[in-house]
Amino acid sequence: MELKELKDKILEALISALPITALVYLMGLTPLFEFSAVELITFTIGAVLLVLGIGLFNLGADLAMTPMGTHVGSGLSKQRKLGLLLFVCFVLGMLITIAEPDLQVLANQVSAVMNGTVLVYAVGFGVGAFLVIAVLKIVFRKSLSNILMLFYMLLFALALMLAVNGNLPLLPMSFDSGGVTTGPITVPFIMALGVGISSVLGDPRSKDNSFGLVALCSVGPVLAVLVLGIFASNDLTYAVPDYTVSSDIAGAYLHTAAHTCKEVAVALGMIVVFFLVCQAAFLKLPLKRLKKIAVGVVITYIGLVMFLTGVNVGFMPIGYKLGHSLASSSSELLIGFGLITGVLVVLAEPAIHVLNGQVEDVTGGMVSKKSMMIGLCVGVGAAITLSMVRIVYDFSLVYYIIPGYFISLALSLFVPPVYTAIAFDSGGVASGPMTSGFILPFAVGACVALQGEEAVLRDAFGVVALVAMIPLITIQLLGFKGILDAHVQELKAMKRILDADDQQIINFM
Repeated sequence: MELKELKDKILEALISALPITALVYLMGLTPLFEFSAVELITFTIGAVLLVLGIGLFNLGADLAMTPMGTHVGSGLSKQRKLGLLLFVCFVLGMLITIAEPDLQVLANQVSAVMNGTVLVYAVGFGVGAFLVIAVLKIVFRKSLSNILMLFYMLLFALALMLAVNGNLPLLPMSFDSGGVTTGPITVPFIMALGVGISSVLGDPRSKDNSFGLVALCSVGPVLAVLVLGIFASNDLTYAVPDYTVSSDIAGAYLHTAAHTCKEVAVALGMIVVFFLVCQAAFLKLPLKRLKKIAVGVVITYIGLVMFLTGVNVGFMPIGYKLGHSLASSSSELLIGFGLITGVLVVLAEPAIHVLNGQVEDVTGGMVSKKSMMIGLCVGVGAAITLSMVRIVYDFSLVYYIIPGYFISLALSLFVPPVYTAIAFDSGGVASGPMTSGFILPFAVGACVALQGEEAVLRDAFGVVALVAMIPLITIQLLGFKGILDAHVQELKAMKRILDADDQQIINFM
């Protein structure tokens, strides 16, 4: 059965990854790009690892990550000890965030202006604290949109303080951190944790209780980096990484794979150890189910290592070269390519498929996988396009962030709460490893070509933040469209009743 599921998952992954891979090959045939044989071979190997990795990861998430999160959430809730539930969720959120590989990359990138260790623990504390707030939201059945409004107003106030202190270039990095730290390891587990807690403590009539944990956990990292940025040095420097493709292809992949194996083992190990403690304390799941989860953990581990290795070695250098070459050639081409790339790259994000499947299951098909994917593709495509416009014309991220979140929060007042919860979760999920591993280098390359290396921190960063923000609007617009459609159908039904021929009414008197 699992072999058939694996074949189906790999086929789905192939369909998802094929468009962005084919686009790169097609661009290589144009006069704008000159890919060497080494670059093409490296990219091809990365694409194969990407497909296999997504397939294995999605299967592993179904077998292990989602069941573990659901069992832990429902098991903790059944203890009926709120203090224990909150403490465990705080520790869990902090530990898995500290172990998240993408957070270490972020810490290294800002090490010139703030202490990397302090950043890691501050972000971990932020995620843990906001996971507690998310659980309290489920327990006391509070409105997600009201909570988000409160904390986003706080974020904007801190952003203003950042500007007053002269550290405004750190703003894009701060908002990027919200998407980066909710990575492919934490997202499936946290989403399933919400489902488990909601099934026991939430309002069974309210579908939106199952969502919103990722949305709130994305606020914590932004808050942490903004606070640290206020006290950071004003001497902001950023060195562009070396995106050159190594001539030793096998050596590059083996070296990166070894490093990735260690990082993923630590991150995934945190969740496994935590689950085993819960199993020994109160879950008491049967051995047969534990074996299935263990197989799923191994599959998840292998898949994630393959995926991250393929992205880091095969896609990063190509993304940088594409951005640099297009920007050097034509700004219009750069903006147009950003739109196409954004639409295609979201198909290859592994956690997107997990989210879409869970949304369809929890909502009973009210929000389908297809509509979610269309909304996310449009949202991410628009986000990358707007990012390229910002790089071309060199203006602050503030001009996007404040109006964008204002529109997002305003829409939450008019759409069903389940759409708001799903939308804010989808923002964190969409800004995954493909965004940071392909789109961010693409933006860096374009920025270096147009504005110079010194502008990268100011202009190139922020692309992840926009990828996390624009889907909030597009997914909620789906909900708004649903309301309008339902209203139109009611009006049509009422019109048919009023226009009915009175002679057809039978008088029984």
